[in-house]
Amino acid sequence: MGTSADPLRTLLAKSARGAVPPEELTVHLETTLTAGIELARRVGRIEAAEHVLDDRFWPTAQLSGLYHDGGKLPDGCQQMLLGRVRSWGERHEVVSLGFLPTLVPDEQLYGWVAAGVATHHRALTGSNGRDLRFLYDGLTPEDLAKRIGPIDENAVTALLGWLHTTATATMLPTTPKTSPLSSTDLIDAAHRTLTELLHRWDRRVTPDVGLAAVLLQGAVTVADHLSSAHGSLHTTQPFDHRFRPALEEQMAAKGRALREHQVLAAETSGHLLLRAPTGSGKTEAVLLWAARQVTELTQHSGGVPRVFFTLPYLASINAMADRFADLLGNPDLVGVAHSRAASYHLAAAIRSTDSEEQEEAGPCRQSEATKALARAAATRLFRESVRVGTPYQLLRAALAGPAHAGLLVDAANSVFILDELHAYDSRRLGYILATARLWERLGGRIAVVSATLPDVLADLFEDTLAQAPALVDTPDLGLPPRHRLQVRHHHLTDPATTHEIRARLDRGQSVLVVANNVAHALALFSELAPHSRALHRDDSAFLLHSRFTRQDRSRIEQNIRNRFASAAAHRRPGLLVATQVVEVSLDLDLDVLFTAAAPLEALLQRFGRINRLGTYDPADVIVHTPAWTRRRNQPGEYADGIYPREPVEAGWHRLLEHQHRIVSEADATGWLNTIYTTDWGRRWHDEVTNHRDAFDNAFLTFRRPFADRTDLAQTFDELFDGTEAILEQHRAAYTDALAQGTTAEGRLAADQYLIPMPAWAAPLTRYEKALNVRILDADYDPDLGLLAIRGPNQHAYQTSQVL
Repeated sequence: MGTSADPLRTLLAKSARGAVPPEELTVHLETTLTAGIELARRVGRIEAAEHVLDDRFWPTAQLSGLYHDGGKLPDGCQQMLLGRVRSWGERHEVVSLGFLPTLVPDEQLYGWVAAGVATHHRALTGSNGRDLRFLYDGLTPEDLAKRIGPIDENAVTALLGWLHTTATATMLPTTPKTSPLSSTDLIDAAHRTLTELLHRWDRRVTPDVGLAAVLLQGAVTVADHLSSAHGSLHTTQPFDHRFRPALEEQMAAKGRALREHQVLAAETSGHLLLRAPTGSGKTEAVLLWAARQVTELTQHSGGVPRVFFTLPYLASINAMADRFADLLGNPDLVGVAHSRAASYHLAAAIRSTDSEEQEEAGPCRQSEATKALARAAATRLFRESVRVGTPYQLLRAALAGPAHAGLLVDAANSVFILDELHAYDSRRLGYILATARLWERLGGRIAVVSATLPDVLADLFEDTLAQAPALVDTPDLGLPPRHRLQVRHHHLTDPATTHEIRARLDRGQSVLVVANNVAHALALFSELAPHSRALHRDDSAFLLHSRFTRQDRSRIEQNIRNRFASAAAHRRPGLLVATQVVEVSLDLDLDVLFTAAAPLEALLQRFGRINRLGTYDPADVIVHTPAWTRRRNQPGEYADGIYPREPVEAGWHRLLEHQHRIVSEADATGWLNTIYTTDWGRRWHDEVTNHRDAFDNAFLTFRRPFADRTDLAQTFDELFDGTEAILEQHRAAYTDALAQGTTAEGRLAADQYLIPMPAWAAPLTRYEKALNVRILDADYDPDLGLLAIRGPNQHAYQTSQVL
């Protein structure tokens, strides 16, 4: 690159991006070191890693961050960053390794720092042709030097001195005085260090060493990403020792005091199992528990514990984030961690600016999109200390590697609240149990919260965790009974049912109808909506399921809340037909429920949308017998094509025994306990523990911590997230949206056209590489959602198998 009086001023770490100027290498390295120090203060002491690294985990991570991009000084890399060539074609982290033998005096520390530097972008080994072994193994030092290309000697000397001075000034371990280093010496040392690394990590290691390795990788990548984004971390936790007195003051102003189970939760140290009925204040109870754990973990680790509140469905996540923001008085303190986080923040931002006084809200949308993306990116970069999301986002930490190891670091010394954890899905529950065990190893504390927590689920957590969780069960709270159980021996779509629903609408009631699949929901809505609209105006009937575009679903959910919110002063008559998305997704309160039979946990959630606060006399919850059908390529029979027969049938028998009776959550817990003692329940228990142990052994022992796992990412997405597509008729609008603002802003605007699809439905779409999206040729209605699908594979999409 030629000589310069100050060669460091000419070295870049980041190229210019739009209006953002290029970033100097030393500036990026210094900010990465600063981010590493800030991350250590936030996370605190990680005992699982400290005992492996002799209490030097954070100094090791900070040295790795300081040295991680030193290898960007070759001429080819700098020309690429200046935009003069399209690609350099080599890995800068390999060159970075060349500085370490000179700078890191301790042999053990040197090996760990090398691992942190080498793996912050790529795996060491793998099978996709992108790992460092594939790219560089077998080369001689001379071969490597030719591949890397020319390096300015003055730049090597200057950068070596700067790295040494910076490490010394920060009191990080380094050599007393650096030795001279030529470009040839640098490449020779890089070759030697990479060879040692590949040999060191080629064999399986112990679980403790493997966990320390991925935690180190995660710490370096988080610090690097924070530095690149010029971000910062929240260094306070609003749910701490100050939360209880603040909550008690709020309650006292309303003439209320903490209930017994809330006090018990607030005084529990360690893991918690909380069983409390809807309307009893169980969310406040578990937040009081969280505040106690935060205080204790802060004292123990010296960090700022994060609080993760997990829920199973998207809409419930957004609603809970809003609730926390109101409770804390500051929306910026709460992060939303799910795949559609940016869309949520965009909707929230637009709601706050598109007031009636702003007649021209359109021009605001691009700037609000920028804000929304910044909020979503902040969560991805672990900024907020309170996070609301799905448990499956946290499970992705099992993939480790540069993309996901940061999730493990963020989980250390944290508080996890699993709200309304459904037990009947044995595989997902097994995976969550295995991950909870890992959270405990990382110093975390776990709470499981449910209105109906079966004993078998409590036993599974007690068996999984090293420290037995405390069980807080609500005594008789004096809450009024809310539901009267009714059973019908005909199907939900039977004419007798629709006749009964019409009669309820005639009486001016608000009616919730929950079907098990989209096809049944569509049929019922088409038949019943005209009757509701004729009686109670056009805005009285709603359909909600998962096959809407994001923008249409957001609109429908808001309209549903406006009419049926539990906080409303007066109930309004009308009709809501939904699938299981309504179970924990919206805070609603209607007069009567008509539902298809489903697993008992799901039914109890549906019951919770009726007479939610017990304000009225016990309301009817009416359960209908399902149709038993087969599913493609799967054995056994399923209720309406969705739920396995055995748990549904077991719950049905309990319902038959109690029809016409007033029921409570306490009754339901007893029913659940009976179901899980059946032959099916015992098989289910074995399936859960087998899935837990298999997931633990395959993913969470980290015996090969730096091996590539990206091939497993698609499996995770299919298991937990499914896929998404846009409609052919929305293709032009989607393309126009992508052109708005920056690439990221355009992607956010375009995402409003996406429709969630089950992963197995991907063959029904065509993938368009130019737009990076799947396209679906289908009929669609903004108020009905996805209808008939056209094309050669249309028969494969069965709405009777889609929630």
